[in-house]
Amino acid sequence: MIGALRDDRPPALEHHTAPAGALHHAHGHESSRFRYCTNFAVTGDGLEAGRFIAQLEEIGDSVLVVGDRKTLKVHVHTDEPDRAVALFEPAADVSRLDVADMREQVVERDDRLRSGASTDGEVMQCGVVAVVNGPGIAALYEGLGAHVVDGGPTLNPSTYDLLAGIHAVAAREVVLLPNSANVILAAERAAELSEKDVQVVPTRSQQAAIPALLRFDPSAPVEQNAQSLARELDAIRTGGVAEAARDDTGGRFAAGDAVGYVGEDMVAWGEPEPTLKAVMEGVASGCEVVTCIAGADAPLALDAVERCVPEGVELDHHAGGQPAWWWLLCAE
Repeated sequence: MIGALRDDRPPALEHHTAPAGALHHAHGHESSRFRYCTNFAVTGDGLEAGRFIAQLEEIGDSVLVVGDRKTLKVHVHTDEPDRAVALFEPAADVSRLDVADMREQVVERDDRLRSGASTDGEVMQCGVVAVVNGPGIAALYEGLGAHVVDGGPTLNPSTYDLLAGIHAVAAREVVLLPNSANVILAAERAAELSEKDVQVVPTRSQQAAIPALLRFDPSAPVEQNAQSLARELDAIRTGGVAEAARDDTGGRFAAGDAVGYVGEDMVAWGEPEPTLKAVMEGVASGCEVVTCIAGADAPLALDAVERCVPEGVELDHHAGGQPAWWWLLCAE
């Protein structure tokens, strides 16, 4: 560009040759075969941008490393953001990590183009990201204004799946709901790495936060929303019925039987209907409404589920489509 402006020959530039077999694509999300657009800052002493480019090109494309010997700005499209970060650690400090799911962005853009919707969106003060599995549960959360991260069949997303979800929310701050005990550590790590202010509310089930989110205020600060949700969750009772994956060592049930939980305590097992009835009584006793979310393979029809509801309690029934639980329950 400088050569053209001066009507002169272009200056010689340092060229970095990618290793054999590396894939090269034009810049732009659709042209990359990799999933995550990853950006971060690196600070240290004696940093050499050129030394890292070839290593980054081995795990991604659209590589850009700029800066000086004390500070670098890194951009790469990759499926492994953790490996990209690890190239700079522990010799340097990595900060301002920003990970975006490009596949999701392309789908959202195509939807906007088809609908003719404007790309100008208002940025909220606070948003919600929730980990879910099951299209019906995802729809419930989205109806309450949350952005959902698909946790897969085992409800176990990576830290970088969570970071991409945080990035996708049009909000300055984010409340993150892991919705499983196994996701809490990854959620806390994602909160540490994000350049947004993220508060993790350590939810341990998918259904618990659904009624609590009715009190969520997108105009309020993240700390206030996190405290409010935590108070609401204290008043919510949860339960569920799942199919036993193996025989019980104590002989109480066999693989394929129903096993029912109130909170994290197993309270019933055996046939699906009496097991669900026992769980309903434990969760909904003294409540006005019980929410029941049916899984993809739930073995009872709606009329049988209705027979399990305690007298005087209203049933709020939804098709959740979750793979692991026949029914998820909550009441307050």
